Amino acid sequence: MTNKKAFKEACKFIAGGVNSPVRAFANVQSEPKFISHGKGAYIFDIDGNSYIDYVQSWGPLLFGHCDKDIQKACQKALHKGSSFGAPTLLETELAKLVLSDFPHLEKIRFVSSGTEATMSAIRLARGFTKKDKILKFEGCYHGHSDSLLVSAGSGAATFNSPSSLGVLEDVAKHTLVAKYNDINSVKKLFEKNKDIACVIIEPIAGNMGLVPAKQDFLEELAKICKNNQTLLIFDEVMSGYRASYLGSYGINHIQADIITFGKVIGGGLPAAAFASRTEIMDILSPLGGVYQAGTLSGNPLAMAAGIASLTKAKKKTKLYDKLGTLAKKLTQGMKKLADEKGLPLQACHVGSMFGYFFTKDPVSNYQDALKSDLALFSKFHKNMLENGIYLAPSQFETGFICSKMDDKVIDITLEAVRESFKRI
Repeated sequence: MTNKKAFKEACKFIAGGVNSPVRAFANVQSEPKFISHGKGAYIFDIDGNSYIDYVQSWGPLLFGHCDKDIQKACQKALHKGSSFGAPTLLETELAKLVLSDFPHLEKIRFVSSGTEATMSAIRLARGFTKKDKILKFEGCYHGHSDSLLVSAGSGAATFNSPSSLGVLEDVAKHTLVAKYNDINSVKKLFEKNKDIACVIIEPIAGNMGLVPAKQDFLEELAKICKNNQTLLIFDEVMSGYRASYLGSYGINHIQADIITFGKVIGGGLPAAAFASRTEIMDILSPLGGVYQAGTLSGNPLAMAAGIASLTKAKKKTKLYDKLGTLAKKLTQGMKKLADEKGLPLQACHVGSMFGYFFTKDPVSNYQDALKSDLALFSKFHKNMLENGIYLAPSQFETGFICSKMDDKVIDITLEAVRESFKRI
């Protein structure tokens, strides 16, 4: 079966033919590739084509596809059972592994997705502060729970929809939206609203394209939250163990009240988490009145994969230097080639995360990102795919370097960039 036929058949049985909107390739006026398997830095579609994969399952695969250590850990766990709905030692082991590196985090709760993590963190913050409103930032995507699907990036940005049908006004009215990297917009909202339970932010935004928050902005944001008895939530579902081993904390050293984790923490299996200090976490059920639960939360397969992934990342002390060097080579190479061709391009990286925008002006917020030439991006994406490079099919997504990549992979990619630019 070909990719085209597979998508046509999928559309008959699956809503939109995909189980997550961005996979449909709609924003690049194309159709998705159906993947048969992956190995290291590469994926292979059912037509027999191979691609250097810069999506890496949208971030979880720090060690690429089919990493032997992670596979071995999963196989060992699977032989004992896939899920019990009861505690296992693996949950405590992964909890200790995560918490040991964050001095301000004392307890953690595992869930199965980033959406669950952020949704639960919001509920926890409201329960702790006894306040109703939440403040988020334009273009930041925190999953698809109702209260956070307002002025969202990522998939919502792909389809030029800042929110979603089905999100009630009575829910959305409790969500305040500020401008990313603009502290004055935050101050104005706090002046008018005294019942803000929490501020949630991607400290390294990856869902409007890659846009890091500025250090002084984050520092001032933390002060405002502290002065107003508002909890600060860092959504590190994407940046955790990606931007650095400690995520944004390893870069900006700001201690958020609650941190959400995901993607890498599950080693490629469905796992996420939220963590905070004891006085906050202990109001979760069964100790307190904030309810949160999940049938597959902390399931042994995901915990085993997470332990293997984080243990390996922690042991390889030079891993993040290598990934950052490769990401820098890629983004600087893309920028140089674009300049030579006279194309407007902004490119940057943070650790193993990278992003690029087809615009002449620097990008520091969602409105800047929206100035990108989407038609140009679409042509570039199509050309790169034809040259064997698999990039995220949206201008508003982030790319990822994995440990199985090397200088040769980057050189091949940059040559594909050169050829792609020639055809634009």
